[in-house]
Amino acid sequence: MTENANTQAAQTTREVWTLAEQEEGRLRPVSYELLAWGKRITDKLKGIDPERPAPLCSVVLGANVDRTDVQELIQHGADKVYVVEADGLERCLVEPYAAVLGNLLTERKPEVMIAAATSMGRTLMPYLAIRLTTGLTADCTGLDVDEETGNLVQTRPAIGGNILATIVTAHHRPQMATVRPHSIRPLERDEGRTGEVVEIEPDARLLASKVEWVGFRSVEQDDANVQDAEKVVSGGRGLKRAENFEVVRDLAQSLGAAVGASRDAVDRGWVSYPHQVGLSGKTVTPRLYVALGISGAIQHLAGMKTADCIVAINSDPDAQIFQVADFGVVGDLFEFLPVLKEEIERRKSEEEQA
Repeated sequence: MTENANTQAAQTTREVWTLAEQEEGRLRPVSYELLAWGKRITDKLKGIDPERPAPLCSVVLGANVDRTDVQELIQHGADKVYVVEADGLERCLVEPYAAVLGNLLTERKPEVMIAAATSMGRTLMPYLAIRLTTGLTADCTGLDVDEETGNLVQTRPAIGGNILATIVTAHHRPQMATVRPHSIRPLERDEGRTGEVVEIEPDARLLASKVEWVGFRSVEQDDANVQDAEKVVSGGRGLKRAENFEVVRDLAQSLGAAVGASRDAVDRGWVSYPHQVGLSGKTVTPRLYVALGISGAIQHLAGMKTADCIVAINSDPDAQIFQVADFGVVGDLFEFLPVLKEEIERRKSEEEQA
């Protein structure tokens, strides 16, 4: 570390903070995912200097936050939860959220602050970084700690997803990053874990905002919400032409799955960008992921390799997708899919009759 970095590091509490997200008082699932990243960081920090504590903390901003959910944060890994409640924090408006969170960060001086690369995180964290005069690495796919310096090592795609960049914030604290949702699985729930809940009432002056909340309108269309789907069927270049992408939609309908796609399929205009899975698209962790005609470039694998069960159908026996697949079919997908769909429909019919 430089002298400046050493000085700032010495002033921090070594707390690692995650920003929990709430909607109408209930926490969103991504809140628990972030704790899994936070646990990796605190474990590394403890390994570097076992004499200094490195507690994992989560901070919740809202109004009438469900206290059962707060305990869930502790059961999923948090050692401490800061709960900041006020009527002006019911919804995420960037000015009051940044003012309240920035004030808290200045007072408590954590080492690291991470949030999800959601609409909330992408809006709030850059604004907050400017207020605090610190760095921010957005849309990370990986986080680690340098064992020599103790700096947070932040990995994110760059140059259109063609390379992975490694970034550190060496001279300013807190080190801040947003992480892609579904890039890690939450820690196992431990009902026996205990932790501290710190209730904070913010200064009313921090709640002022020039923005008025009008309403919310979802932009998800055409079954493109692949991030939250339990089943995803994706198509790639192996489908050969746009009209053939209908076999992806057809199989997805039979399975009750969302439609995904590789970057190749999106670039060719076969399907819209919200369906894209991969480094330059969305990261998914469904129970079932079916890849049709997808070769398995590293950019695509990074977006779906954490799925519970991966089924790949490709005519190339050396396709990279088979390295992560649980079940692989080497063959012509246009010959195989009618047989597969017939079997799916037969089993669905048997279940309905049972």
